[in-house]
Amino acid sequence: MNTADTVLMSLKALVRNPTRTLLTMLGIIIGIAAVITMMEIGEGSSRSIRESIEKMGAGSGLIRPGWRRAAGVNMGSGSVTSLLPSDADAILAECPTVALVSPLVRASNMQLVFGSANWVPAQMYGVSPEYFTIRDWQLEEGRFFSQREVDINARVCLVGATIVNEVFSGASPLDCEVRIKNVTFRVIGVLKSKGANMMGMDEDDVIMMPWTTARMRITGRRTGSITGTTSTLAKKPGEIYPATGVAFYPEQDSNLAADTLVQPRFTFIDQIVFSATDPNKIDEARKEVTALLRERHGLAPQQEDDFRIHSASDFLKMMNTTTSLMSNLLLGVAIISLIVGGIGIMNIMLVSVTERTREIGLRMAVGARSRDILKQFLIEAVVLCLVGGVLGIMLGHGAALLVESQLNWPIESSPGAVAAAFIVSVSIGIVFGFYPAWKASKLDPIEALRYE
Repeated sequence: MNTADTVLMSLKALVRNPTRTLLTMLGIIIGIAAVITMMEIGEGSSRSIRESIEKMGAGSGLIRPGWRRAAGVNMGSGSVTSLLPSDADAILAECPTVALVSPLVRASNMQLVFGSANWVPAQMYGVSPEYFTIRDWQLEEGRFFSQREVDINARVCLVGATIVNEVFSGASPLDCEVRIKNVTFRVIGVLKSKGANMMGMDEDDVIMMPWTTARMRITGRRTGSITGTTSTLAKKPGEIYPATGVAFYPEQDSNLAADTLVQPRFTFIDQIVFSATDPNKIDEARKEVTALLRERHGLAPQQEDDFRIHSASDFLKMMNTTTSLMSNLLLGVAIISLIVGGIGIMNIMLVSVTERTREIGLRMAVGARSRDILKQFLIEAVVLCLVGGVLGIMLGHGAALLVESQLNWPIESSPGAVAAAFIVSVSIGIVFGFYPAWKASKLDPIEALRYE
């Protein structure tokens, strides 16, 4: 008997009992559907994480002040004022794997006023023009500020889409004047919307200005020692160093103090943002930056760093680890359901062998060989799993689309998962169908014909 005849006979045997055949496939259908659904949701989550990391700037790093200990007590992150604008300049000049650098000054709880409208932006940053390239910010309209405007502490700013909607009622804010802490700023650009980041924070609720303007006009000029043991904040426009004693700069008249602020030597910044020449070289860039800053800050080998460096890859690794753990857990549950489905197929095939004992005996009596019987029952098991796998793939993809439409979860089709599901279906048919097929092929024809 050739293979085609055997396949045809197997299909006829399955069609004779459609209800039992469908119930037998049900375990495989559910198992494969669960695998496909979980894989598509997992792939969609991974894609969403990658996009969030790209919003932060692929291959970028963030340098933050460290912490200090007093009487054995850790004073917390940022308790050391250790980062200077000159550190940013040195990183760009002396670290070969660093492409761009931007100082960053943060301001919080500052009210933005325009006419009768007001708003407190979630994020208010003072940066340099390079920041927009590092973080991959695009413009909706207007322009970025220039390095010249950073040098002269220009009162210009860019706003995010949320501020446009909340403060300007969706109208173009270009060339409008807004007030922040009684300082007037001219809006020169609107940033393209980024939406929420992976932490759920609104990236568009932001206002950006030159970092010198933020430090000198908004937050106050933070001065202090490089070790972080002292840190004070100048309050008056013309006050360069709050301490009394020798004057480091000539006395300024009121117009000079208000319009051309003199930046003191030790004006500390909150953070430094940098990007590597290649995203794959971010770890090398971190090592170079660490060595340079330790040298500039005069740290002895046994001393801890007075700064901390984080990179986008850190977030990516953390989120990928979490996503992989959950995906593997759900995949394990799906595999268990597949095994249960395979056992169900073995059970039904054994019952089928028992019910068709006389048929097997008759086929052997008219010349069918043991291998023909083995092949027939093995093909039946494989066909059950294969058809169940195809239906499971369709059901799983449909379930993933339903999750996307109803819950707004990101999904992504996975050809690898479909191929794996197909292979698994065939494998289960072979593994769990072999024993019933082997048992059928070993029946004694005479005893089979006598079976009632």
